[in-house]
Amino acid sequence: MKLKQISQAVSLSLLMAAGAHAQVSDGMVKIGVLTDLSGLYSDVAGPGAVIATKMAIDDFMAAEKPTFKIEMVSADHQNKGDIAANKAREWFEKDKVDVATELVTTSVGLAVQKIAKEKNRLALISGAASTAITNESCNDVTVHWTYDTYAVANGTAKAVTQGGGKKWFFLTADYAFGHALEKDAAAVVKVNGGEVLGAVRHPFPGSDFSSFLLKAQSSGAQIIGLANAGGDTINSIKQAAEFGIMPKQSLAGLLMFITDVHSLGLKNTQNMYLTEGFYWDLNDETRAWSKRFFAQHKRMPTMIQAGQYSSTMHYLKAVKAINSDDTAKVMAQMKKTPVNDFFAKNGKIRDDGRMVHDMYLLQVKKPAESKTPWDYYNVKATIPAAEAFQPLSASSLPADQEVIFRHRCSRGHA
Repeated sequence: MKLKQISQAVSLSLLMAAGAHAQVSDGMVKIGVLTDLSGLYSDVAGPGAVIATKMAIDDFMAAEKPTFKIEMVSADHQNKGDIAANKAREWFEKDKVDVATELVTTSVGLAVQKIAKEKNRLALISGAASTAITNESCNDVTVHWTYDTYAVANGTAKAVTQGGGKKWFFLTADYAFGHALEKDAAAVVKVNGGEVLGAVRHPFPGSDFSSFLLKAQSSGAQIIGLANAGGDTINSIKQAAEFGIMPKQSLAGLLMFITDVHSLGLKNTQNMYLTEGFYWDLNDETRAWSKRFFAQHKRMPTMIQAGQYSSTMHYLKAVKAINSDDTAKVMAQMKKTPVNDFFAKNGKIRDDGRMVHDMYLLQVKKPAESKTPWDYYNVKATIPAAEAFQPLSASSLPADQEVIFRHRCSRGHA
């Protein structure tokens, strides 16, 4: 009798395991990396984000030994929302992609999160910046992982204004991301006793910033806030140096990456403040992972690329924990599980999809201070997660979404 009971128990266990395994559709988890592989943001995301995703998959397979297979696909969205939306739709409908990831460029992130909701798939956004992703465009299938315009503005604009840079003029990329960054930074400037003298908006992407810089120069502002990113920021700073704008006026790069500093050199960027969610030289964990990344990419990771690894790993661990790739179940598991890795400690995915974690106020070193390659920053402050990101109570949602998602994306409802 005991042997029969044991046999029955083993059979039941095997059946349960088989049933659990079958919940991962086709025995396959498919991850789509939709990024800028050739354009303005290819250095900060691009091929490096693809490498980071592959690293996460390989590390997960080696450590967790899942029963399901994992496949990665990637595509270039060319920084165009319509191209990104079409590719995401194709991936979800025809190619059985479970999650679209990375999504640098705000127009891309906003477009893909809508398709993800329509097709009941996940969107993990690492590169796009606008707070609209977890505000007016909030939905229950999207996680905004790495940073946003509120967080980077809250760090840099606050430090510069409190340091005496009271009069600002903004040079802004003329699309949703630039507008959001200018708005968030201007609010921080004013709260900290500063004044905004004006703004000028340049085409995205831009190449000739001369007329815009001349307007900023003639404004009389102490600080020219660069509400742009990637190649636009690099070209803005190069041309500002050519026009002799510094040191009479100072530049504040409101969204800068380590690759920007590397391209421009310490001589052109020394003493600039910037805010990031990751720096390769923070501690032993960040250094160890970054050196592995460097071995493949030949440059140190940006916060987008580090965040891409982190979000991919967190997603895969959630799938394994519940033995399912069901969108709602995976999202629930991701939200209830703290994020503890080299990228974030005690990170948490809030009800609105914002992953909150510490951010870092950094200052670019003088050339003489840099002792080794990529030794570019002095860490001036750690900005706690609760201060770094927009409070959930301040989120803004359309009335219909506030009703539908009041337990996920609302103004602080439980």
